[in-house]
Amino acid sequence: MAIIINIDVMLAKRKMSVTELSERVGITMANLSILKNGKAKAIRVSTLNAICEALDCQPGDLLEYRSDDVEAEE
Repeated sequence: MAIIINIDVMLAKRKMSVTELSERVGITMANLSILKNGKAKAIRVSTLNAICEALDCQPGDLLEYRSDDVEAEE
């Protein structure tokens, strides 16, 4: 997938646990894990908004685009 979700990076920067983020955002640990591990097919804008609010960040801090060519090289 060409979109990388960097929730783990922001969690580390904010010194916040996955459990705490899950509680603040109101999504299950399972769904947060799916996002964190790059297995999600979609994310609601309201969920992205809640994550950004909880982590005090911008969507661009969480989302990164990598072309499929770059992924193949890695």
